[in-house]
Amino acid sequence: MKKLALGMAAAFTLTALVGCNPQPNQQSNQDKQDTGKTVAMEPKEIYANNCSSCHGGNLQGSVGPALDKIGSKMDQQQISDIIKNGVNSMPAQSQLSDEDRDQLSAWLAEKK
Repeated sequence: MKKLALGMAAAFTLTALVGCNPQPNQQSNQDKQDTGKTVAMEPKEIYANNCSSCHGGNLQGSVGPALDKIGSKMDQQQISDIIKNGVNSMPAQSQLSDEDRDQLSAWLAEKK
């Protein structure tokens, strides 16, 4: 019985200690709130983090179509709408902020 009580106390203490520590993302968000600044990403970085797994690292296409000449087929607004809403098997990229989506769609529209 003492072993069970000791085990329960240890589990409770460990849970309490872990639960009191902020998660890494929570701390990062707090830092952003304190400074009032967010770090803007370059369009290439936005693409690499959100698009390259389907459209290829060099816009060459993979699971998704090639985007290396997408600007000759679509304008910035059309590209932005697809990023925001998705099309066919491509899901909406709702994790992107409006600013990131605007930067990415402008960059892709230059690809002709």
